[in-house]
Amino acid sequence: MLSSWSTSLNLIFLSVAWTTIAASYSPLQLELVAPLVLRLSLYIIPSLAFLLFDIGVPSLAVEFKSQGKWGIPSNQKGGAKVVRRVVAWSCANVLLTVVLQAGIEFLVTDVLRMKSLLLIKGSRWGLNHLPNPWIMVKHGIIGLVSRNVLQYYIHTHLLHSPTGGILSDLHQSWHHSIRIPYSFAANYDHPICHLLHRFVPLYLPAIALRMHILTYLIMVGLFSLEETFVYSGYNVLPSTIMLRGMARRADAHMMSEGEGNYGCLGVMDWFHDTTLGKDVVEDLKAEMDKHNVEAKAGKAFETAGDAANGFAGKFGRSKKGKGRK
Repeated sequence: MLSSWSTSLNLIFLSVAWTTIAASYSPLQLELVAPLVLRLSLYIIPSLAFLLFDIGVPSLAVEFKSQGKWGIPSNQKGGAKVVRRVVAWSCANVLLTVVLQAGIEFLVTDVLRMKSLLLIKGSRWGLNHLPNPWIMVKHGIIGLVSRNVLQYYIHTHLLHSPTGGILSDLHQSWHHSIRIPYSFAANYDHPICHLLHRFVPLYLPAIALRMHILTYLIMVGLFSLEETFVYSGYNVLPSTIMLRGMARRADAHMMSEGEGNYGCLGVMDWFHDTTLGKDVVEDLKAEMDKHNVEAKAGKAFETAGDAANGFAGKFGRSKKGKGRK
């Protein structure tokens, strides 16, 4: 009872808070400030913390690196000079995507006088600007799937095109100049390649669905954390089944200079047979074996069957008792 009251109060607080924010700021301000805050707090600052840990206490950091001492950024080719370049361009690319999104919003709403591409405010007379929960979940799933599909095909057909081309050359000379990843490497690329690889697969489905900005911001937050952890080079990560497998695939992609593993999630690589090393299905099987899922599931079914048989027996005896009367 207390839990339901607490949930209701939290939802009311969230509704009031978001309604106040949506009423106080323009769509342009929200689309500029909110993604910037998320990218700073969930990608740039954590990546900087990881980097300072790596170069500040390398003797300790090396114990957590998948590739040992070569996973320390300053030990790689070019040393500290290259690290500074990677950090600067990675931050510049992150800011570029935020400014570009705000610029598109300015063009659409202030110049062309059209509705915002992302849904930000509800009815003029409505007090609740929160999205419908079901639509939020639906758009989130579609956005996640679309982002991974688009990112895979852009990565394989443009940035690693079998026939080469300027985009492929730029991606190879920029992003793949780093052989062993660290968090800032996720967004280190030529700006054009970065926009195609990181921005377009996320933003295009969002505006196609006219996704609510809260749904979009949740996705921005999740993918910021993904980039921070998956490219960190660490072998100790918060999740076993997802992040560790994704990090291993990112390592293999970078170390092979783009011979496979074009999507960190691994599903599209499994489907197209472009996986390097263990694929996502093997990760799932290993995780199930580790936690003995089949045995636990069998035990659960057996318990449920016993309970059902017991209930049926009691029900049968009850009917017989009534018949004797």
